[in-house]
Amino acid sequence: MGGAVGVHLPETGARRYAGAVSDAAPTRTPTLGPVPHRRGLVLAVGVLVFSLLLTFIGWRYASERETASAQAEFVTQAEEITSLLRERMGNHEILLKGGAALFASIQRPSPLQWRFYAEGMNLRRQFPAMVGLGYAAYVPQARLADLQLEWKESQNSLLEIVPHGDRRHYGPILMLEPKTPENVAALGFDMYAEPVRHAAMEAAMVTGQPRLSGTVQLVQDGGVPTTSALLYVPVYRNGAQPLTVAAREDAMLGWVYMPFRVGTFVTSTLDGRRSDLRFTITDVTDRDPKVLYMSSPREAAAVYRHEIELQQFGRRWLFQFETPASRSAIPAGVMRGWLLFGIVASLMLATIVFTMARTEHRAMKMAYRMTEEYRRSEERFRTTMLHSAIGKALLDSEGCIVEVNPAMGQIVGLRPSALVGVQFESLFEDHGLDVIEWLNKDGDETAPVLRATRRLHRAGDLARHAQLTYARVPGGVGQDVKGLVQAEDVTERILAEARVHALNRTLEARVAARTRELSQANQELESFAYSISHDLRAPLRAIDGFSRILVEKFRDALDETGKGYLDRVRAAAGRMDELIDALLKMSRVTRTALSPSEVDMSRLAEEVLEEFAAGDPEHRPERVVEPGLKAWGDPTLLRNMLSNLLGNAWKFTRGKPGARIEFGARVLPGGGLEFHVSDNGAGFPQKHVEKLFRPFQRLHGQDEFAGHGIGLASVKRIIERHGGSIRAEGRVGEGATFHFALPPGEGASHPGS
Repeated sequence: MGGAVGVHLPETGARRYAGAVSDAAPTRTPTLGPVPHRRGLVLAVGVLVFSLLLTFIGWRYASERETASAQAEFVTQAEEITSLLRERMGNHEILLKGGAALFASIQRPSPLQWRFYAEGMNLRRQFPAMVGLGYAAYVPQARLADLQLEWKESQNSLLEIVPHGDRRHYGPILMLEPKTPENVAALGFDMYAEPVRHAAMEAAMVTGQPRLSGTVQLVQDGGVPTTSALLYVPVYRNGAQPLTVAAREDAMLGWVYMPFRVGTFVTSTLDGRRSDLRFTITDVTDRDPKVLYMSSPREAAAVYRHEIELQQFGRRWLFQFETPASRSAIPAGVMRGWLLFGIVASLMLATIVFTMARTEHRAMKMAYRMTEEYRRSEERFRTTMLHSAIGKALLDSEGCIVEVNPAMGQIVGLRPSALVGVQFESLFEDHGLDVIEWLNKDGDETAPVLRATRRLHRAGDLARHAQLTYARVPGGVGQDVKGLVQAEDVTERILAEARVHALNRTLEARVAARTRELSQANQELESFAYSISHDLRAPLRAIDGFSRILVEKFRDALDETGKGYLDRVRAAAGRMDELIDALLKMSRVTRTALSPSEVDMSRLAEEVLEEFAAGDPEHRPERVVEPGLKAWGDPTLLRNMLSNLLGNAWKFTRGKPGARIEFGARVLPGGGLEFHVSDNGAGFPQKHVEKLFRPFQRLHGQDEFAGHGIGLASVKRIIERHGGSIRAEGRVGEGATFHFALPPGEGASHPGS
């Protein structure tokens, strides 16, 4: 491998790489002079004149076309409005003919039947302009008294004909729905006596066709001036229309009619339609035309006008449409916009032509500036290559070195000039990335940057480890440069990592050894516990058994002193047995696996106190347990802990007047809870507080308070196994308080937090 580094290139190859390096230094571009602009200015003026001429011609044509289109749209809207009103009037005719057909099927419908028909038509919603749907009878003077008598019998009221007076024929309103107060007041009104209504009713009777009245003032409107009309449909006897006028008058029963307000009729028909058309409806049937509806006052300066005459139900309505003067601004505004756009476009085109005349000069200036920037960029790159502490090398498409910096020569141990033309892969002792394949692949197919650590052969020295970073870089025009490699000597870092790994393996071995020692200690502890529970109990049982036999069989042979000795021996044996039980319990506390869960500490404390009360009914201290306290821990061990703490409180308050035992908690400033068990019993000296949690350490005599000295030691171990802490406060004769805190878990809570 070392020989590959020192291979000399042929003369042609040296010239190739030398040329590639020397080509990277661009030559300066000479400063460019100004170019004349007179010809470009003349061309721009000519283009402007021609463009403005085309713009004016196009604007003229488009203006005439838009005007014709707007007028056609205006006429279409006018005809559509007229068609809608004609169609709505036809719907009213169908409604009235349906009422007339009801008289053909029934001799004379009752008011109730008439109401059902009107309600079924849903008048208020379908025909909002209608004041009502009614029926007026055609009554000769000879039958008027009979009609009033029939009305009195059926309606229990008098039918008053208004206006009063004798006439040959009457046309009173007998039915009118809906029964609003205004419509009820109109019953009995003789429409046949009013000239305008009479003319329409007479025409409907004679022709047998629906007829529309002229403008009238409805009875329902009282004195409020409105423009209204009535549509009448004749009703003949037996529902058939006679052929002659005389026969029709003879068979005439009356009229089904519809009073409506013209303004409401028009607005409800056109409801929801957006239109800026103004129109007026005029009744031109008679000599004296009357305006029925006006959307807004007419203007003298209207842009478009259009008239449509509608002949329907014997009347001629003239619709006069016009567009307001403001509408003319819409097409004119659009056309002015197009004209302005054409002028602006012409100016822009002339500006573009003028600008293009100067483009070459600016382009040459830009090319010079870009060339200068490229030259400076090349200088920055070469300065970076020269002074970088990291080795850098440019590679061609065949993986050969085109150029290297001094840092790369120091890493390899050769002069930079000796590395030019050398295969980069020949510098390494191990196999790695196929550089030639990676350099010649499309950039989208592979990663743009690659990193690898390889063993590098250093001339005249041991192999070194190099951290390599490959990146694609473009070369100059005519240069065969494909990539850049950065190399960093990481030998010392790798050796340091190896030492760290060795230390880690040593540490793992030590941990494993300590784990084995701990397992052996636990096994020995279990063996010790087994020895205590079995080996030590056997002698104790023998001592207790033989002492009991001596007492039972040789009591008479012993004096009181001997009996006392035997009783003391048995008591000591029992005491020893109890100490063994206490030691076993403390051992289990240390070895038992934790099964943490949410624990209701308040309920647990109440249960423990209830057990003490049941076992010692003569002792009745005041018990105070704060509700809702919860913690996270092993339920069995926490119960054992509370049994010891509350048991001590129970024991040391026995015989105390006004004894009190309290269990509660407070929220710590940093979060979490601190529980406490307090009493007002015997207490203890605060200076001896450290002895409380040591096994077999007691601050009171056995004759004062019985015990083994194990309970508080077990409490401390349970709390420490949970990761908590415990402390105690006390005063002789005033009681003691034990504070303990458990780490907050998923279910720890305080009712006041």
